[in-house]
Amino acid sequence: MTQTDNHTISENKSRPLIPELKSLACDLLGRMFIPQKRFFAFRLKRKQNSDVLEGTSRRYTATVLIGLANENDDITRPIFGETDKFEICDKLISEISETDEMSEPGEIALTLWAARVNEHQKSERVLKKLIAIKPTFGNYWRTVELSWALSALSVNSSQPTDATLADNIARRLLNSFNTESHLFPHWPVGSTSQFLRKHVLCFADIVYPIQALSFYSKTFSNPRALEVANLCAKRMCQLQGQNGQWFWHYDVRTSKVIEKYPVYSVHQDSMAPMALIALKQAGGEDFSHAIEKSLDWLIEPPEPISNPIIDKKEKIIWRKVYRREPGKFVRAVNAIFSRLHPDIRLPAADIFFKPNKIDYESRPYHMGWILSAWQGQ
Repeated sequence: MTQTDNHTISENKSRPLIPELKSLACDLLGRMFIPQKRFFAFRLKRKQNSDVLEGTSRRYTATVLIGLANENDDITRPIFGETDKFEICDKLISEISETDEMSEPGEIALTLWAARVNEHQKSERVLKKLIAIKPTFGNYWRTVELSWALSALSVNSSQPTDATLADNIARRLLNSFNTESHLFPHWPVGSTSQFLRKHVLCFADIVYPIQALSFYSKTFSNPRALEVANLCAKRMCQLQGQNGQWFWHYDVRTSKVIEKYPVYSVHQDSMAPMALIALKQAGGEDFSHAIEKSLDWLIEPPEPISNPIIDKKEKIIWRKVYRREPGKFVRAVNAIFSRLHPDIRLPAADIFFKPNKIDYESRPYHMGWILSAWQGQ
């Protein structure tokens, strides 16, 4: 019952970072767990030199359970205290079972994924819920959520799955794949989206389909899924920044970067690595060099920021590097400009809207993905 086998990157400056990331992830999860609610907070945010927990999140709790699926009690006990991951998974399943059929498809997909990799005996309840909300139809399923559903059905587990549903979801994803840009749209085929942003996809729309189709190909022996995942991964690595950055928004028509910032730490240390590792383990190409560059950015980001992303003193990994701009001005303008013409961008954006700010917050799903990406290290 493993999502990933051992993965070793070459001997370089980023290799010693992996155990440090895992240690920080476990420590932060202990700080973000709310025992009385048996859920993780939505986020930990720095406010006036103190850390404050805000809200709770079922989605993030499910992601943490995915990351902790193969960790023993020595790792999980300091996080959960008197509770254990099976009790938390049980509560997630119970709450998902009580929700309205049309609510939060992402929560349902991630909860099924968590239940199956943790070998929870009630996982079939969530599977029935997933079947009932029809992920192969409708406008409310985005590419990311479809990918989570496919991963949930395809990961290695003794718990029930639905091969027909997995085939249908994979087919919808494969039919959404742009054969010219080698990227996936934010909204899959059969969906409607805003005209001015129809061409815009984010980095999550790249990594989660790669991961899901890799899992699916390996479990259900589908060579077309592996081929598409490999093509998308190759394009993703071609678009990687010179200093290892994974940029934020892309044009599904041309694959060109629409807007580079924010650069998220979760993309660098876990989401990109876990997708590329899953691809390699399914029989795809080895993109270890891109993973190394991805981790290198965390160690030496070239952006003119005043503090490190990995704050060893505070034992925290900050969320992102972003522009000094009013609201999301550059993203909005570049989305409109690129809609009018695929080559037009806001001139001198990096000069007038410098990417020199750090978002001083951390979210549990980031820590869950770190543990998921680097299992066995």
